[in-house]
Amino acid sequence: MKFSQPQTLQQIATLLKVEFVGSADYAVTGINEIHVVEKGDIVFVDHPKYYDQALNSAATTILINKKVACPEGKSLLISDDPFRDFNTITKHFNPFIAAKASIADSATIGENTVIQPNVFIGNNVRIGKNCRIHANVSIYDNCRIGDDVTIHANTVIGSDAFYYKNRPSGYDQLISGGSVLIEDEVHLGASCTIDRGVSGNTHIKKGTKIDNQVHIGHDTVIGKKCLIAAQTGIAGCNIIEDEVTIWGQVGMTSGISIEKGTIVMAQSGVTKSLSKGIYYGTPAIQHKQKLREVIYLKNIVGNQKK
Repeated sequence: MKFSQPQTLQQIATLLKVEFVGSADYAVTGINEIHVVEKGDIVFVDHPKYYDQALNSAATTILINKKVACPEGKSLLISDDPFRDFNTITKHFNPFIAAKASIADSATIGENTVIQPNVFIGNNVRIGKNCRIHANVSIYDNCRIGDDVTIHANTVIGSDAFYYKNRPSGYDQLISGGSVLIEDEVHLGASCTIDRGVSGNTHIKKGTKIDNQVHIGHDTVIGKKCLIAAQTGIAGCNIIEDEVTIWGQVGMTSGISIEKGTIVMAQSGVTKSLSKGIYYGTPAIQHKQKLREVIYLKNIVGNQKK
């Protein structure tokens, strides 16, 4: 999430009421999670296991819960609760703005785009030309939709990321300050749900077709010309490369990648990154290997019955 204008380290420290290490006029341009962080960004870390990863990342400023040696060219914000303070930054620079109309005045809708009844389009949404948005679709604030996109009834684009910290008092939500970017010629079926990024974008690239009742988690990137069949659930922070086919009821854990041209058969459970191939089963393995296992087990059972 980029700020509308750069801030100084001093300004952010004052907002959070925390101590800082580094030059007071150090430029801070946004906040991001570790996997998408860029120069100028703040990244937060609150567990010693990830200190080195955060300190050595591309982030310019590290929001951290311990005084440590500051790497050259970087700065620190010392907080007793980085998770809380990361939320404070998100709420300050990207506050929730209640809707005043079904289609916000600040939304931009391209020529020849058809909006069916009962559609909600939030603040600062941009929709391209020649799109068809069917009844009861909800498109949350700041989402971007390309040209020639079809979105079927009851689909929700831009809902919050499923990201929580377990505290003694209950689960504390990490506030979503990112968005959803959908490129040209994408088709979304009925009742799909696409979560916004926590700090970046959930991204669906050109020409991908998605069936009914598919869920796509926060910050996931889906490549060009992918096919995703009904009732598939894709967790957050995944990278699905171009021309991947995912059949119905596939479940996918977070933080993995699937190589271009891969096929995942129906009802598979994907628990790790996949190189190009055809996969089936839970955990998903190469289709031919799975068939050999099934035949082997069938023969064992058959021999036991004799």
